[in-house]
Amino acid sequence: MNKQDLIDAVAAATGESKASTGAAIDAILETVTAAVTRGDTVQLIGFGSFSTGARAERAGRNPSTGETITIPAATTVKFTAGKAFKDIVNGT
Repeated sequence: MNKQDLIDAVAAATGESKASTGAAIDAILETVTAAVTRGDTVQLIGFGSFSTGARAERAGRNPSTGETITIPAATTVKFTAGKAFKDIVNGT
């Protein structure tokens, strides 16, 4: 499912126009992105939570040359599925 498919499904379920549904979904995504960028955790009870993590600098290997390289430290985005979401996906 891509973004347009999501907009179509939500618009059909709510009876709202695709334009207003698209605007709402865009606003939600922008808000979640801004919060996680600030380092906040976004928790959607029953669905999951978005947060940041840290990955330390580490040594890696260039697969084409075999040369050892240093992979810099990075901030990552994590999604942890909530219990209700996991239960639905696992059919329990």
